[in-house]
Amino acid sequence: MSRYDRYVLSQYLLFFGFFALILVAVFWINRAVVLFDRLIGDGQSALVFLEFTALALPNLVRMVLPVAAFAASVWVTNRLNSESELTVLRATGTSPWQMAKPAMVFGLITAVMMSILTHVLLPASIATLEQRESEVARNVTAKLLSEGDFLHPARGVTFYIGRIDPDGTLNDVFLSDRRNAAESVTYTGGKAYLVRDGERTHLVMVDGMSQRINTETQRLSSTIFSDFSYDISSLANKAEEKTRNIRAIPSLELLGDRAKLVADGPYSAGALAEELHLRFARALVCVAVVLIGFAALMLGGFSRFGVWRQALLAFVLLIFVEGLRGVVSEPVLQNAELWPLIYIPTLIGLLVGLVFLQLAAKPLGPILARGRHSRQNRRERAT
Repeated sequence: MSRYDRYVLSQYLLFFGFFALILVAVFWINRAVVLFDRLIGDGQSALVFLEFTALALPNLVRMVLPVAAFAASVWVTNRLNSESELTVLRATGTSPWQMAKPAMVFGLITAVMMSILTHVLLPASIATLEQRESEVARNVTAKLLSEGDFLHPARGVTFYIGRIDPDGTLNDVFLSDRRNAAESVTYTGGKAYLVRDGERTHLVMVDGMSQRINTETQRLSSTIFSDFSYDISSLANKAEEKTRNIRAIPSLELLGDRAKLVADGPYSAGALAEELHLRFARALVCVAVVLIGFAALMLGGFSRFGVWRQALLAFVLLIFVEGLRGVVSEPVLQNAELWPLIYIPTLIGLLVGLVFLQLAAKPLGPILARGRHSRQNRRERAT
């Protein structure tokens, strides 16, 4: 690459980092608010919140990376055009194909980044995130040790603690279990303790009362007890009940024995094929959107009104390519043999970019003008 190409490439990478940082920050704030409320509300620490946020970052970067690459391509090309740098290159005889070299290298760099994300970082982060979510869900103690609040650790269950002593003693405990439609049970205790027994957690209430009401007969029975043990392990979500996320499956495993994955998991062959080829297509689409962003702004000559028409055209094409990716996925989910359809949006994007570059190198205006002059000359000779 020439010195100028390296300069343009550095500008692409600089603004790509800027746009990626802005977009990731916007998406992160929206998700962090919900995540913070859920984790802190369940009694988790700020370190758990930061860990969950870090594990969710690869998925956020995957979502914004093509958009950031497209925005950097359009911004830098418009800047070079407005500062007449591209005009000077054209005046020296440099073709749009030569000027597209930094954009192509930039597209390949973003494609490598996307490949690392989709094939390595994203599956690893999702698998770790699922494991940590299971561990947090099993940590019933953290979900229940919140004094002065009515908590709902499970559907139909209400739990309240009046005060927690420094030694861990729970005071003024209230527990309502309405999961059984035929019977509702309410437990109250002056004191209570959380006791771990292997994988199970028990709430031992002291000096309390149990009130059981039959919803069919509307009969209420009360029992006063000196101590009572209540198994609260069922209030936590069991990790075994969760389905393995398809995005957590490594690419090498998807490339291997797919029949075994279909037999072991709930995913069809079409879903596995779509996920695998989408990981490759997402990397290639980065090259396509960068090429579209650069080539669209190369259309037309210099204008005092800017290149907003070309930029709007490039944005519409970006939406079209992204929307087409959702259309071609449905047939692949039904039939895994149709996996080549996943690459159609990327091929269309690359083809559009190449056509725009060819039009920028040999505009149709002069060709059509020469055609009109030749037809006029023939008519004059004929007359």
